[in-house]
Amino acid sequence: MAKVERFKAFRPNKKVVEKFVCPPYDVVNTEEAREYAEGNDINFFHVTRSEIDFPKGYNPYDTAVYFKARENLEKFITEGVLQQDEKPMLYVYKEEQDGRSQVGIVGCVSIYEYEDDTIKKHELTRKAKEEDRIKHFDACDGNTEPVFLTYKKNDVISRILDKTMKEKEPEYDFTGLDDTRHILWTISDEGDLDAIEQAFKKIDSLYIADGHHRSASAYKVGKKKQGGSACCGCTSGDAERFMAAVFASDELNILGYNRTLKANGLSGNDILKRIEEAGFSIEKLSKGEFPSEKRSFSMYLDKTWYKLKAESVDVPDDVVESLDVSILQKNVLEPIFGIKDPRTDENIDFVGASRGITELERRADSDMDVSFALFPVSIESLMDISDAGKIMPPKSTWFEPKLISGLFLHLFHDR
Repeated sequence: MAKVERFKAFRPNKKVVEKFVCPPYDVVNTEEAREYAEGNDINFFHVTRSEIDFPKGYNPYDTAVYFKARENLEKFITEGVLQQDEKPMLYVYKEEQDGRSQVGIVGCVSIYEYEDDTIKKHELTRKAKEEDRIKHFDACDGNTEPVFLTYKKNDVISRILDKTMKEKEPEYDFTGLDDTRHILWTISDEGDLDAIEQAFKKIDSLYIADGHHRSASAYKVGKKKQGGSACCGCTSGDAERFMAAVFASDELNILGYNRTLKANGLSGNDILKRIEEAGFSIEKLSKGEFPSEKRSFSMYLDKTWYKLKAESVDVPDDVVESLDVSILQKNVLEPIFGIKDPRTDENIDFVGASRGITELERRADSDMDVSFALFPVSIESLMDISDAGKIMPPKSTWFEPKLISGLFLHLFHDR
């Protein structure tokens, strides 16, 4: 039984929303955030990336950085840049990009459902990244960014979302970074709110699409605040819930998460020979293109594109080992290029398909040597792996469009 519940969101003043919002904290580095917010004192990066308010080179994990995030957040609230809704509501969030759209609900989910695996995971987390968001959420006394969840479509929920979008005026409607249009409506009718919450209770599981570190950190902050105390000395408030943007699985757009890497001292002919020996057929392409089917890969090497097919590769009958990303890792990246742990190896980098096929060419022609484009993982595979309690390989999925940050916040205490 899943819980997605109403809450009193903090949202930006309509007059400044376009100046306020920013990309998610984890898709930019410090200098990119600094450049994005330059000359804009009310950009949300002053909260999610508050190290930009310190001199270049300042330790982003210093205690002062987390206190600065809290200071900036409280300033935004005091000055009316952020305003809290008067009553608990749910929110309809629609994104449009490149001719397609995705529509979901923003609400709060339970740390206890994270604990009992009603909210299912498919990735490992890194302790350092968890600790960073734990300190950030704790200092800010709330969730500054949502976790991205998905669920198997429910007709009751879909009908209410459609009705809301047709009958109500949006709270926000603007086009932001990457020409992505963001539209937000409120659901305030008690009957609709009750119907949505009851419909979710008939859904067995929610699945983390993106935000494993945010969800793990929110869970640990909530558990720490149980019993009425935390490092900031405040009561737990609403810390036993965390904010999520929840989308039906058929709304989501998963793109390939591609690889670019060093050649490990091998010549182009050596690489082609060893890939063929590993059981792949090789066909030269006239131009770069993303793969159109599973177990097919595009490789860029020495300014030439090749199509690889895993025709004679022994693929295990396993939901994880049969993924294209696993096939490439086990049969090519590790044995040929020496990439044993792609999470830590400095000779590999990852490029979302939204960057285009030419970005793979650019990287291989500059700081890397060879690039691989992969067919996207299906949402069904993600759910199957999560249901089996297994872990996907790192950097397996790239969701597009990304959720924007600053459009809604969940703080543990009313202001």
